[in-house]
Amino acid sequence: MSKVLMSGNEAAARGAYEAGVRFAASYPGTPATEVLENVATYDGVRAQWTVNEKVALEETIGAAVAGARALASMKHVGMNVAADPLFTASYIGVKGGLVIINADDPGMHSSQNEQDNRHYARAAKLLMLEPADSAETKEFVRLAFDLSEEYDTPVIVRMTTRISHSKGLVEPGERTEKEVEGFKRDIPKYVMLPGYARGRHVVVEERMKKLSELCDRSELNRVIPGDRFLGIISSGAAFQYALEAAPRASFLKLGIVNPIPKDMISQFAAYVENLVIIEELDPIIEEQVRAMGLRVFGKDLGFPLCGELSPEAVWNILNLRFPNMARPRQEVTIQPGRYKDLPPRPPVLCPGCSHRIVLSILKKFKVNVMGDIGCYTLAAQSPLNAMDSCVCMGASVGMAFGIEKVTGKGKTVAALGDSTFIHGGITGLIDIVYNKGATLVMILDNCTTAMTGRQDHPATGKTLQGEPTIALDLEKLARGIGIRDAHTINPLEFDRLEQTIKSCLESDEPSVIVAKRPCVLIPGQEELPAYKIDQELCNQCAACIRLGCPAIMQLGKDKKKEFFIDEFYCQGCGLCQRVCKFDAIGVKQ
Repeated sequence: MSKVLMSGNEAAARGAYEAGVRFAASYPGTPATEVLENVATYDGVRAQWTVNEKVALEETIGAAVAGARALASMKHVGMNVAADPLFTASYIGVKGGLVIINADDPGMHSSQNEQDNRHYARAAKLLMLEPADSAETKEFVRLAFDLSEEYDTPVIVRMTTRISHSKGLVEPGERTEKEVEGFKRDIPKYVMLPGYARGRHVVVEERMKKLSELCDRSELNRVIPGDRFLGIISSGAAFQYALEAAPRASFLKLGIVNPIPKDMISQFAAYVENLVIIEELDPIIEEQVRAMGLRVFGKDLGFPLCGELSPEAVWNILNLRFPNMARPRQEVTIQPGRYKDLPPRPPVLCPGCSHRIVLSILKKFKVNVMGDIGCYTLAAQSPLNAMDSCVCMGASVGMAFGIEKVTGKGKTVAALGDSTFIHGGITGLIDIVYNKGATLVMILDNCTTAMTGRQDHPATGKTLQGEPTIALDLEKLARGIGIRDAHTINPLEFDRLEQTIKSCLESDEPSVIVAKRPCVLIPGQEELPAYKIDQELCNQCAACIRLGCPAIMQLGKDKKKEFFIDEFYCQGCGLCQRVCKFDAIGVKQ
C-alpha cells in the first residue's frame, strides 16, 4: 500500500487493526479520544465507549483472557481511574494480547494536571513502549500485541499530545487475524486470592528480568552514531526536538522506556564524552541512569520539570553547555503562538450554552459551586466567575458533601455534566443518601460528552457506532438510589429552574436537578430568534457582558462604549434579556 498521512492517534488505531484486535474500549479524553473513534471505523473490531476508564480496562482484560486481542485507550488521568485493575492485570497476565494506549499531556493543553505516566509502568511492572512519530506509533502498537502474548503481560504504549495530534506518513499493512479460543479456567492464574497472588508476584519479577534482556537486544532501542563529544538519550517527542536542535550529536533513541536497556546505556555512555538525557516532565530515565553509577547531565542543565519541551527550548539549553554541537539558531523551529502582539484567546462557553444559564442562576444564591471536568469548568473564569473547584471526574459531588458536613447545608452545590456524572458521580450521590446529607447536585445535561468532541454515552441512547440502545434516565436513576427530591428541567425555563434551586437549597433532604438541554453544537437543534440591544435604552451597566457570552460584544471605552449582540453567533437563549434591568434587550424583529 502507498503511504498515508496520519495523526498519531489514527496510526495507533491502524496498528491495532493490523495486529488483529477484536475488541476496544475507552472513555473519551483528550489527547487520546481519536484512537477509539478511528478503531471503530475498521471492520472486524467491536469498539465501544464505556462509562469510565476502569470499566474499559476491565472489559479489555476480560476479552484478553478469553483469547482475543484487546485495546484500551485513555488519557493520562484516565489511568488513575483504571489503576486498580491495571496493577492486578500485571499479575494475572493475558492470553490474547492486551495493549493500553496512554496519552500524557505535557503542557496541560486540556488537562487538570501534568503527571508522567511512565511511573505507572514502573510501579505496575509493565512493558512500556514510546513512539516518536506516527509511523513508529503504528508499528509499536502492532508489535505490542505480539510482545503482550509472548511475555504474558499487558503492554502500555505511551503517547503525548504532540505525538497523538501531529501527522506523519504511515505505510498501512494487512490485518493479521487471530482465532479467539475462549476463556479456560486457570484458578491460580486468574483468581488473585493472597495465596495465588504471592506466586504470581514471583512470575511478574521473573518476567521483568526477561523484559530487561529483551530491551538490550530489541531494535526498538537504537543508536544513531554521530559526534562522540555529545551523546543524548531520549524518547518520544523529546527525541525529535533534540535531533532538530543538535543533529550532529550521537543518540540512543529509546523505543522501550520501561524497563530501560541498561547494558546498551552503559555501552553508549562509554562511547561518548558527555552524556545528556532529554525527557519531558519527570527525570525517570535520568534517575535510573544515575543509579547505574554513570555520570550524566539532565535536569541540572535546565530541562524543566514542568511544561512541554520544544526544539527551541532544547536548543537554548544545549547551546549554553555544548555550543559547538547545537545547530545554527535560525534553523531551529520556533514554536507557533509565541508572538507577543497576538491578543489572548481564552476558551469560553459557547453562545447559548445552557451551562451559562444554570451557573448564572446559582451565582445569584451566593453558594459555593464545586465543579468538575467538562465545558462548565470554563465558567470559573472571568467574567462569569461561577465555579469554585475542579479536581477530577465526579469529585464535585464528594467535595460538596464534605463541605456540607463541616459547614452546614445550603451553602454548597455540586455541578457536573451528564457524562461526568455517569463516569464518576453516581457513587458519591449514593454516599450522600446513605450518610443522610442534604446536598444539591446539579447535573448539567447537554446530551453528550461535549468537551472532547460530542461523543455518545449511556444517557444519549446511542452507541459509538450510532446504534440505538437503552438511554439511561438520570432522574429515575437518582430516584432509584433514594433521592426523593429529583427534577428534570429545561434551563430555558428560567423561573422554574430558579425556584426549584431555591427550594432544594432549603430542603433537609438530598436533591438532584437535571438541567437538560442539548449542546448547541449538536446538529438539528431548534433555531431560536436572535436578540438585539436597543442603544437608546442601554445604560452600559455591562450586566450582559458579565455573562461571558461570545455573542455579546463591547466597542469603545468609557463614555463612548457601546454594547451589541452579533446575531450570527446569538443562539436565542434569552439569558441576556433576563439580566438586563433596563429592558434594553429584546428579540430581533
